[in-house]
Amino acid sequence: MKPIWIVDDDQSIRFVLEKALLREGLPTRSFTNPREVLAALDVATEGDGPQILVSDIRMPGGSGLDLLEKVKAKLPGLPVIIMTAFSDLDSAVSAFQGGAFEYLPKPFDLHKAVELIRRAVEESQREEVAEERMTNAPEMLGQAPAMQDVFRAIGRLSQSMVTVMITGESGSGKELVARALHKHSPRANGPFIAINTAAIPKDLLESELFGHERGAFTGAQTLRRGRFEQADGGTLFLDEIGDMPFDLQTRLLRVLSDGHFYRVGGHNAVKANVRVIAATHQDLEQRVKEGSFREDLFHRLNVIRLRLPALRERREDVFMLTRHFLQQSAKQLGVEPKRISEAALQQLSLFAFPGNVRQLENICHWLTVMAPAQVIEPKDLPPEVLGSTPEWKPGASPAEKTDVPRQEWTADADRPVAAVYPSEALALASAPAVSATGAESSALPSPWESGLEAEALALLVSGRSDVWDVLTRRFESRLIMTALANTHGRRIEAAHKLGIGRNTITRKIQELNLE
Repeated sequence: MKPIWIVDDDQSIRFVLEKALLREGLPTRSFTNPREVLAALDVATEGDGPQILVSDIRMPGGSGLDLLEKVKAKLPGLPVIIMTAFSDLDSAVSAFQGGAFEYLPKPFDLHKAVELIRRAVEESQREEVAEERMTNAPEMLGQAPAMQDVFRAIGRLSQSMVTVMITGESGSGKELVARALHKHSPRANGPFIAINTAAIPKDLLESELFGHERGAFTGAQTLRRGRFEQADGGTLFLDEIGDMPFDLQTRLLRVLSDGHFYRVGGHNAVKANVRVIAATHQDLEQRVKEGSFREDLFHRLNVIRLRLPALRERREDVFMLTRHFLQQSAKQLGVEPKRISEAALQQLSLFAFPGNVRQLENICHWLTVMAPAQVIEPKDLPPEVLGSTPEWKPGASPAEKTDVPRQEWTADADRPVAAVYPSEALALASAPAVSATGAESSALPSPWESGLEAEALALLVSGRSDVWDVLTRRFESRLIMTALANTHGRRIEAAHKLGIGRNTITRKIQELNLE
């Protein structure tokens, strides 16, 4: 990771932040004034520039706000945190208008400051991945006729400012289509801002969309720009629009009508020049009939409708997508890309993919971590795939699918017993647990539990006295590696999904030599 640049004329502030961030495993580089920063930027290469910039606002030899303006001209996507002991409204407003990520008044709580910096780092890394995908990788892959229709539609809409509604099942790639529409539009030089309206609590969604004024509610210590302001001059992608609360639909309709809105707690109208692209996996016509979605908003959004096919409707694309995701996964994890045999590809193409392209991408991450050899064979495919598809025989076509019972998965030397596929973990989580009296339920153990018993018994019989440590290390290693593969290497997100702390996952990675 690139270092976090800290700019402050106060040596004690620099020292405290450096030590706190180094304890968190975050590299730093410090400067005493804006001139040093600009000089370092002039000679910095792409690899040694800043990940984020944390700057004081008032320093001898230059203003933090002037530095913000100059840095944003050079690195428009760089998150900048402005801190100052002079907590006045003008400074906060100027910082946000200049594009600051956040405004940090002094004196600050060190723990909260580190958390804010971590959030900025994660945002920066997410943007880097998204930018890399847009510039280095193909925007979208597909040879199937249904996908060619989508590509043609994107081409026809490339010079249009019309509002687009993208429909399709979850995981089918609706955001990719939205990004392609933005990239090939006259607004391509403007920002692309995405928000999942279903993922944000109702109480916070209004502030996320429209921003809030200082003091608008408890905890609103500074002015904050919403997604509409952030997308000014560009495109705002509203994902899962069908889940938007009814009262917010009215405010959204107003913005779409005249481009004006009010921040939460604000009294002055704000103008935003934004193209809106919406997406949903729901039947909005039905939701209109049920009265849970405004009919006038539906017609305002549904100017052009673009339907994305499910992956099972474009099975011929599984081959190229699989190879692409295996390459992408290997690059993200820093390992040699694995190859997949023709038989394994054919077997994979028979799978129904209820999670669509996103599920295929996750399977490729799983294979990159779990497959024992460099060439993936049918037996290496996840239990989820093997249990729902027939064994493919050379000469057979994917259409010749027949129902077969789920293949039992037992442990062997090459496939650790604890390496379960995510759906296996869900099945385990929903299985009857041991009762309060210690009695087990009558349900039969799952395949991976049976394999664990067999592996433990074999080690016990061999006379070893470290069985607990051996199996625990193998279990924890595979669990952490799978979580990191699922989150593209982001430790905090992996720890959150596993239900452990970020310090715990860092310690475990060191103890288990997973670096």
